[in-house]
Amino acid sequence: MRFQTELVPARLIRRYKRFLADCTLEDGREVVAHCANPGSMLGLAAPGTKIWLEPNDDPKKKLKFGWRLVDHENGHFTGVDTGIPNRAVKVALQGGEIAALAGYTTVRPEVKYAENSRIDFLLSAPGLPDAYVEVKSVTLSRRPGLAEFPDSVTARGAKHLGNLADVARAGHRAVLLYLVQRTDCSHVTMADDIDPAYAAAHADATRAGVETLCIGTHITPEAVTLAAPLALGRPAR
Repeated sequence: MRFQTELVPARLIRRYKRFLADCTLEDGREVVAHCANPGSMLGLAAPGTKIWLEPNDDPKKKLKFGWRLVDHENGHFTGVDTGIPNRAVKVALQGGEIAALAGYTTVRPEVKYAENSRIDFLLSAPGLPDAYVEVKSVTLSRRPGLAEFPDSVTARGAKHLGNLADVARAGHRAVLLYLVQRTDCSHVTMADDIDPAYAAAHADATRAGVETLCIGTHITPEAVTLAAPLALGRPAR
């Protein structure tokens, strides 16, 4: 998935009210950017951090910049826009690029499937069980090489796990896809110290038959695309 507009580098001044960020552009101008991320963004929002913004000239939008990436200035990036994973996964599903979900010929986004809930993608094909795919964006890393989810308490996420468990018990294929929007991680685990209820719900869903896929990303200021699968669990010390 390529960014629609060329990104511009900036430095973060502060993030506030969850969805706003004051930033300094390279020419010295201070601007306010939209931050499309409801999580805590733990470890990603320190003042002075190098970031990448996407400009827009849409007259309907009050803010003229969107915060897309954190640049760790060591060759690695983290994507902070939680809207990007579904767009990138959709491209990969339509192109048959996810081996574990290959063979599905119909990809339907945002399908209602439970009370007040929509599944991110419903996949279908003749001769295959329907696959209900829920996508989660993973950005937290507190240990080198290890990505964690969630970065804050998420009752909504636990609800989604319960819905997926019901789908699996009904005989359908239920898949939780953790898309790691970081280029510096090889493993994924549950942040059970941050949200023990979510970790327990994930364990319950797994026992019910819900599959977990962890997939990495290639990230540059030009595009975000899916990379290789990542391991579920903590790396050996």
